[in-house]
Amino acid sequence: MPGRNFATTVAIAVVVVAALASASAGADDDEQGHLRREADRIVRLPGQPDDGVDFPMYSGYVTVDEGAGRALFYWLQEAAAEAQPAPLVLWLNGGPGCSSVAYGASEELGAFRIRPDGATLFLNAYRWNRAANILFLDSPAGVGFSYTNTTSDLYDSGDRRTAHDSYKFLARWFERFPQYKRHYVPQLSQIVYRKNKGVEKPIMNLKGFMVGNAVTDDYHDQVGTFESWWNHGLISDATYRLLDASCVHDSGEHPSPRCNAAYDKATAEQGDIDPYSIYTPTCNQTSSSSTPRRMRLKGRYWRYGRGSPLDSDKQEVGGWSQVYEGLTLVTVRGAGHEVPLHRPRQALILFRHFLRGKPMPPKNGTVV
Repeated sequence: MPGRNFATTVAIAVVVVAALASASAGADDDEQGHLRREADRIVRLPGQPDDGVDFPMYSGYVTVDEGAGRALFYWLQEAAAEAQPAPLVLWLNGGPGCSSVAYGASEELGAFRIRPDGATLFLNAYRWNRAANILFLDSPAGVGFSYTNTTSDLYDSGDRRTAHDSYKFLARWFERFPQYKRHYVPQLSQIVYRKNKGVEKPIMNLKGFMVGNAVTDDYHDQVGTFESWWNHGLISDATYRLLDASCVHDSGEHPSPRCNAAYDKATAEQGDIDPYSIYTPTCNQTSSSSTPRRMRLKGRYWRYGRGSPLDSDKQEVGGWSQVYEGLTLVTVRGAGHEVPLHRPRQALILFRHFLRGKPMPPKNGTVV
């Protein structure tokens, strides 16, 4: 949609487990599952470094709807043997339409980064599989390497079907990797929570989840976006008023022609500045302070405050954290839209604290 490519808030979700998963197959590892798993094993990636790759990897497809021909692609990067047992974590990029393999695995938290030559790889020093087994999933069908044989699926996926397909993916994936089956596993929070109600021993036990730069609702997301542009001098007063009058009550999925025209005007005024990180060379969206200030929780508005300082592992302020009735908001200093891309050290610190059930790093605290 012309003029709106920067307006979509990307929700990067990490759905986490916090119990430990053994990396060795158990007695219930049937022969068929073993063969399918071994067929998915990655022996070596093109351009992979010769040293330091001491962890197993797998990738492949899991069919989630035989009738429609829908299959989802995954890439599992396990933790090294000495780090096992380790939690299993499902990573989903948002967008909508962003590939977890292309973004999460390849430029944010994955084991490798691509060199400028486009042909060789190097190890990411802050890869998250140092702390957990990371399962990257391209979802829904049509994103990344995931596919469907039914054309209409590409136009009417929706959150509900995407969640159900992802749930089915996990259930079938565990048949291929039964070593994870009896431990806490990554969840698609709401659907898993509902399916687990009244079940004494559910196969998927929800532990927790992290969401980065989440979509909340169209009204507050757009109000916060417009205020951020205006406050940073990216658009004129007149364009701010035009956006406010034309778009704040529009649907994010189906904006009016008037709203599209207002976005086009804002795009022209912003020029070549990257809206995903206005202070860096073109590449990534800053987390607007308007988002927490406008977030509505349990019938009240959460007024934004800086909260407690969050230190990095080198004893400098890495950001700020704020806790509200069990919900922890972390703002990472100097990060754009993709925190693991721009602040990988801080992101790994936060991830480890979350997996251990620890509070976010305190001021003057030591983080290991």
